[in-house]
Amino acid sequence: MQLALDQAKAQNADIVLATDPDADRVGVGVKNDKGEWVLLNGNQTAALLTHYILSARAQAGKAQPNDFIVYTIVTSEILGDIASRYNVKSYRTLTGFKYIAGLIRDLAGQENYICGGEESYGFLIGDFVRDKDAVSACALVAEMAAVAKSQGRTLYEEMQKMYAEYGLYIEDLISLTKKGQRGAEEIQEMMVELRKNPPTSLGGSPVVEIRDYQTGKIHNLTTKVEESTGTESSNVLQFITAAGDKISARPSGTEPKIKFYFSVKEPLSSIADYELTHKKGEAKIKSIIEEMQLK
Repeated sequence: MQLALDQAKAQNADIVLATDPDADRVGVGVKNDKGEWVLLNGNQTAALLTHYILSARAQAGKAQPNDFIVYTIVTSEILGDIASRYNVKSYRTLTGFKYIAGLIRDLAGQENYICGGEESYGFLIGDFVRDKDAVSACALVAEMAAVAKSQGRTLYEEMQKMYAEYGLYIEDLISLTKKGQRGAEEIQEMMVELRKNPPTSLGGSPVVEIRDYQTGKIHNLTTKVEESTGTESSNVLQFITAAGDKISARPSGTEPKIKFYFSVKEPLSSIADYELTHKKGEAKIKSIIEEMQLK
């Protein structure tokens, strides 16, 4: 990616697009409002693409009542917000594109899949591939950037505009490595402790919902109502705060690691406040990590 960024600087390019060797994950580089090249994370790319697709379908009069999008449980909730704005149904699946593909299969002939994504840079437009596809994603990012440029904006400014509309979501991920048999035991002990003594507040906001994907139950701590997660069983815990923040704990299925996903939401009244608000969100994530004694 660095070689591409260096070439982009030399040519004064608008965007940089890259894929991994098997072309299923997409990387996007854009210039920020200071003219510096920055890389979008997977949540930002998925949100921009979802917003672009749904808004274009609405403007063209192509939206259908049975349209739906999909995103994984550790992906930014802005995707659900965008879907709601356009009266499109959204589904959450467990982590992994096989679950998104499985839902497309299960709903075939009943509902109309539009797009889906995950925070780990995977995205799929249309249902003809049934796996994350960076080729079609790159094509659409290029189109999105071209449309923005024709309107006098950069893709970075489009992202800021989107966040001003829906609220600014800031995400981070940390992985704790616990090697050996004792490490595996420590990971399980951490999950047991989180279930036994869940946090009551995080980042200065009360925890209002606990989603336990192992038991398949969503506990609303305000109404005391229980719902089903609607997914297969998986050793994942999520804590949702009144501020709209989401903290997820998920042991890796392939490595001696436990991953913690952080997504916080901050109101953004003006694009001019983007940088300051983003730093505020980063500080909140840091405080949550300290509260949970993860570092």
